[in-house]
Amino acid sequence: MPGEKPKIDISKVIGYEYPPQKISYNRRDVILHALGIGIGPEELKFVYELDPNFAVFPTYPLGLSLKGDSNDVNSFAERVALSASIPGFPPANSKKIVNGQQSLEILHHPLPLEGNFEMRSKIVGVYDKGKGMVLVDKHSTLIDPKTNIVYAKLENQSFMFGLGSFDGPKQEKGPRFVPPKDKNPDAIDVLKTETNQALLFRLSGDYNTLHADPTVGQSIGFNGAILHGIATMSFAVRSILKHFAENDPTRFKSVTGRFSNPVYPGETLETRIWKIKEDKSTILVVFETVLKERNKVAISNGAAVLLKKSAGVESAKL
Repeated sequence: MPGEKPKIDISKVIGYEYPPQKISYNRRDVILHALGIGIGPEELKFVYELDPNFAVFPTYPLGLSLKGDSNDVNSFAERVALSASIPGFPPANSKKIVNGQQSLEILHHPLPLEGNFEMRSKIVGVYDKGKGMVLVDKHSTLIDPKTNIVYAKLENQSFMFGLGSFDGPKQEKGPRFVPPKDKNPDAIDVLKTETNQALLFRLSGDYNTLHADPTVGQSIGFNGAILHGIATMSFAVRSILKHFAENDPTRFKSVTGRFSNPVYPGETLETRIWKIKEDKSTILVVFETVLKERNKVAISNGAAVLLKKSAGVESAKL
């Protein structure tokens, strides 16, 4: 009934582990992801399989839980329907879900160019944000089940419009990565998105209709279809690798950021980067990505850790 509070049993939801999800991809998928974040011939090693340094762009794992092991487009609504199997959690409306915050850490280099994997995920938090929304905090790992090597760790916070105000817990404040007020950026990089950017990027596996159908975006208060948050983050990582890691994907360690404003395909992304800390092995930078046309911050609370030298092969096992 209208106005009725959603029923969410926190004790059953937090700690819920999804069944292991099959993940597969090939070299064509890797190339498609790179093209979807605007990479072209100037970065040939990410888009040409015969390049001697052909490599996976390090943000590729961000969308793999939605891609699964499908070689075709899939139904985002069916993916979201999996939430109906979570004890104590009501079914979510797939048209009212947006990515609020994302983190990625690469634990093993280099990322394989192809293969079969598993995504193992667990809900670690559910927070009442009021205003008709709930935030779900999910932690995942990308694993090769044959070797037990953990390739990546992901943390995702999703806003689900319409499920708030259930008298649930409030989210505690996490780490803040704020650009220094008294220092100009150490690097500024500008990348233009295309009007078909979301339509191309969705072929990497995230088929949320919010990124293709303008009416879906308008139904939750946007001006139309918006670019995927993980695409915007990938654009930012392109800029960070370019200026601080000699465009070497094996020097990427981790990235985190909050999606503060929607990006509409065709807008220009200006990523401002500050070097904050450097030790013998790593560099910490903070960043923000701004929409030049509207002077709005698209990604806030951004931080990335880079290795000072190429990682080679480093294993991480369960």
